[in-house]
This record gives sequence, C-alpha cells and structure tokens, in this order.
Amino acid sequence: MRVRKSPKKSPSLISPTGIITIMTHAMMGAALGLAFGLALILSNPPVANLLKHGGDSAAAVFVVTLVTTFAIGAMLTGIVFIIAEDKES
Repeated sequence: MRVRKSPKKSPSLISPTGIITIMTHAMMGAALGLAFGLALILSNPPVANLLKHGGDSAAAVFVVTLVTTFAIGAMLTGIVFIIAEDKES
C-alpha cells in the first residue's frame, strides 16, 4: 500500500514563517529603493543638483521616501503572494 504524503503547506500570513517572509520582502524593497535612488542621482544631474542645494535634510527626506515607498510596495506584494499560495493549496 502506498502512503500518501501530505503536501507541504505554504506559510500562512500570521505565523512566524509568514512574518519572516513579509519582512524579507520589505528588506528587498528597501534595498531596491536605495539602488533606485542611487541610480536616479547618478543618471539625472538635476536631481543631484537639487539634493546638493537642498542640504542634508533634503537628502534624508529623499532617501527615506524612496526606501519607505519601495519597502511598503514589496511588503504588500509579498502579502499578495502568500495569500495566493494559501488559496492554491
């Protein structure tokens, strides 16, 4: 007789594995935000000039805005992926 193996259950949203997955997506988004900001500053001289004349606070607001936006977007995308995987199984 064959023994049926139970399929590996995907992590639910409210579990330690799900939280770690969501945080991983958020960290990837933050890294992408930093990379995008650097690419934007290097490829667009008016943005670099604007940040140079804006002072330290302008640069901080620019970086925090990009990192937060990308992190939230990646985190929401991760939540959608986890929900979709839960519905498939």
